[in-house]
Amino acid sequence: MTPIPVDDPADPRLSAYTQMRERDLVGREGRFIAEGEVVLRVLLSGAARFRIESVLVSPERLPGLAPALAGLDAPVYVAAKPVMGAVAGFPIHRGVLAVGLRGPEPDPDALVPAGPALLVGLVGLANHDNVGGLFRNAAAFGADAVLLDAETCDPLYRKAIRVSAGTSLTVPFARLPTGDALLALCERHRLTPLALSPRGEDIGRLPPLPRALLLLGTEGPGLPEALMARARRVAIPMAPGVDSLNVAVAGAVALHRLGGERLAPI
Repeated sequence: MTPIPVDDPADPRLSAYTQMRERDLVGREGRFIAEGEVVLRVLLSGAARFRIESVLVSPERLPGLAPALAGLDAPVYVAAKPVMGAVAGFPIHRGVLAVGLRGPEPDPDALVPAGPALLVGLVGLANHDNVGGLFRNAAAFGADAVLLDAETCDPLYRKAIRVSAGTSLTVPFARLPTGDALLALCERHRLTPLALSPRGEDIGRLPPLPRALLLLGTEGPGLPEALMARARRVAIPMAPGVDSLNVAVAGAVALHRLGGERLAPI
């Protein structure tokens, strides 16, 4: 790995990093941006599911990252933070960016294990913080994969990756068109669909479920009633006067309960 100095924000080699916020909204034609050292180290690890196209770091960050970058078969550009900010369109305080390649989208059915299985299904989640948090929960509590409907935001959006602490780069995920398609997948693979609802049975009293898919909906409206009617409703008991949790928090509680023997003591 030989660092490549860059001092011109208009250098065409940095074109993938230009105007990052605007391009977050319109897509990057098979690419995504990874931001921060924690995320970059995940992307460099053998656990990541994606390849790196290039890395852009500030000079002061290079020494600490050099050992991790040593075997990388991609260019490593070095630019001062003001240059990085001019390229990105806003200040880059962390001084660490990378461009990853999405690759082909996996087949959702291929992500369902043949034996014991625990999957997460996201329906209509448009908040990147919640999606990133749920990927982190999925990784922490041993979920095999995350399945998303068409309305759920991109887990490879820059902020979602950062909030996930890089786990959206390691946990397998795939898209289906609708919540109904998620339930059809459950039928094909004999998965028990679970829907969190204040009117459900206590999730703490559920018998072990060897094959399950936990459905999670958007803040406020939650899952559509028609979808919940076809799933097993489960509830997280709470103190009087409180009837809901942030969806990422609720997902963590439910996955901890459902993870069972997948979880090892710290």
